[in-house]
Amino acid sequence: MAPALRLDPARLTAIDVHTHAEVSRTGHPSLSPELMAASEKYFAAHGHRMPTIAETAEHYRQRNMAAVVFTVDAEHALGHPPIPNEEIAEDCAEHADVLVPFASLDPWRGRAAVRQARRLVEEYGVRGFKFHPSLQGFSPDDRLAYPLYEAIEELGVPALFHTGQTGIGAGVPGGGGIRLKHSNPMLVDDVAADFPGLRIILAHPSFPWQDEALAVATHKPNVYIDLSGWSPKYFPPQLVRYANTLLKKKVLFGSDHPVITADRWLADFAELDIKPEVRPMILKENALRVLGLDQA
Repeated sequence: MAPALRLDPARLTAIDVHTHAEVSRTGHPSLSPELMAASEKYFAAHGHRMPTIAETAEHYRQRNMAAVVFTVDAEHALGHPPIPNEEIAEDCAEHADVLVPFASLDPWRGRAAVRQARRLVEEYGVRGFKFHPSLQGFSPDDRLAYPLYEAIEELGVPALFHTGQTGIGAGVPGGGGIRLKHSNPMLVDDVAADFPGLRIILAHPSFPWQDEALAVATHKPNVYIDLSGWSPKYFPPQLVRYANTLLKKKVLFGSDHPVITADRWLADFAELDIKPEVRPMILKENALRVLGLDQA
């Protein structure tokens, strides 16, 4: 039987839907040293520590917050083995009062990925899946990924897609071979149309495609937006406007911990022109619904 979450929503002040496992139990990093250095430079996070999952749990526990944790499986395109999803899920299960495990599966793994998705949810308690199309080298609307989407939809858990530019590979010759075009949120529109029962989260302010992301989230009932990867003080005005109005029930707090900490994000969010009645929706209430925790 899959381990159960032990979150107490009434105790939580916020749910961070976007944090990263950057190092395995054995010290294996989630990215190659070259790409990790590029990411640190992009986020001005030079020499930041790669926290263990236990350290991440304690960080959020001290703040009465919960966090979604995942890595990225991009071995086909990057040649770098991922941190095992099973390990992340097991470690999150030890801190089920504050951590929500997501998994990442490379669509290029084909039917093996489909089988693994089912096992991860049914046996390990994984509560969603992360895709990074630019790192994984696929377009979200490519039919190669459709069997995996179908399985995730049947399992009743959400899929989170990186959108917009990425700091990974930034400044590296050729961007490390990473192609930004795959992370245009409009490519996820086909997925949302073809899998209407699949809850989809578009991660990050989607520079340079913010309007496309807003259009998809407004048009498709099953599409949400997380606000990770940027300090709120840099959010484009149309994103703030939609978060306050049409998308107030569809926008989610995410940081990008550890390169952007929840403390930094929340401090800047406090200065953002967000209606008082909308703030708790963004910080917690919307995430409870999207993650299926309001019925847990």
